[in-house]
Amino acid sequence: MERGAYGLAGLPALALLVACSACSAGGDGTDGTAMAGGAHAASVVFSPLDRSTNVPTDQPVVVSVHGGRLTGVRVDGGGKQGLPGVLSSDGTRWRSTVTARPGTAYTVTAVSVDPAGKQSRSTSTFTTVKGQAAFDVKTVTPNRDDTGLTVGVGMPIMVTFDKPIADRVAVERNLIVRSTKPVEGAWHWFDDTHVDFRPQQYWPAHTRVRLEARLAGVRGGPGLYGKRDVKLDFRIGRAQITRGSTDEHVLVVRRDGRRIRTMPMSAGQGGQWKYYTTSGIHLAMSREPVTVMTSPGIGPGQAGYYQLTVYNTVRISNSGEYVHSAPWSVGSQGNSNVSHGCVNVSPENAAWFIKNTLIGDPIIITGSPRKLEPTNGWGHWQENWHQWQRWSSLKAGPTLTF
Repeated sequence: MERGAYGLAGLPALALLVACSACSAGGDGTDGTAMAGGAHAASVVFSPLDRSTNVPTDQPVVVSVHGGRLTGVRVDGGGKQGLPGVLSSDGTRWRSTVTARPGTAYTVTAVSVDPAGKQSRSTSTFTTVKGQAAFDVKTVTPNRDDTGLTVGVGMPIMVTFDKPIADRVAVERNLIVRSTKPVEGAWHWFDDTHVDFRPQQYWPAHTRVRLEARLAGVRGGPGLYGKRDVKLDFRIGRAQITRGSTDEHVLVVRRDGRRIRTMPMSAGQGGQWKYYTTSGIHLAMSREPVTVMTSPGIGPGQAGYYQLTVYNTVRISNSGEYVHSAPWSVGSQGNSNVSHGCVNVSPENAAWFIKNTLIGDPIIITGSPRKLEPTNGWGHWQENWHQWQRWSSLKAGPTLTF
């Protein structure tokens, strides 16, 4: 949906049709009065009305003409940007397509022509409501530095803001997702500063995706408006999905439906809840050549404390779970679970796995009584589609194409 194109802020449609001709200012003296031969100049109507103040930033500018057609509309204000728009196919109506800036004076100039070929220029001015504060996009994931711009088929789009958002509807409708292969998807608010997008099913392989966060001037709450627009382009790689069973003690990697590697594994030994590997749909969150692991909830000098340097690790949750090299448990890999919750594989398999994994690749573990929570790392796929949409302000819809 185009930003700014979702309502007239309560203005009845009839008001646009019956607004008095005095709302049109004819710059060349043609203000709708009779012309020679009985012809009449084209009558131009503006919304917002001329000299309006405290106009909501999300109210679109609409210019209509009666008894003629528009040949050009220009909205100046807000620096060099102004407000672009689209003209109807019959040339009788123009509508802005972006959100205005808060506390900004705009001048609308319309050029029209009547049936006799007489050209007129009309102008109108308005001022938008003043903002008290601005919000900004704090982080967007994926990104070049943390994940790379080619990611796995399970990768969500994750956006965080630097201030709490009260008007989630206004913000969400201005978070536009485009893809070369359209998919059904929805945003999901985890809290007032964090909203994520995922498709109903995994992304199609080799799809190009674009996020257009058209937030400049968008209302985020009382007196709070977006500071700037943000755009992100990234690409979905091949479809690689890894499945592992804590009962069968094996990881199977399939790429584009074809099995490409089988790796014996050892999972969490259990006993204590924290020592079970979580079951569920994990995503590869990071690839770390070296990771220092310490015992959860146990300090130095206490029974069970450890601090261990581990190599070739792929993180799969926020509760300390990785797929990693474990030369000390090679004898158990493929037959028993002896780890503190991680997925142990041999040094050779770990080196292969970190090299062949993209951030966002699904890694699905089954067999454990401990389930991965949707908020544990990137457990987005743990919620079914109905559950995911419960936390969306606008529900699901297809991505736009480009």
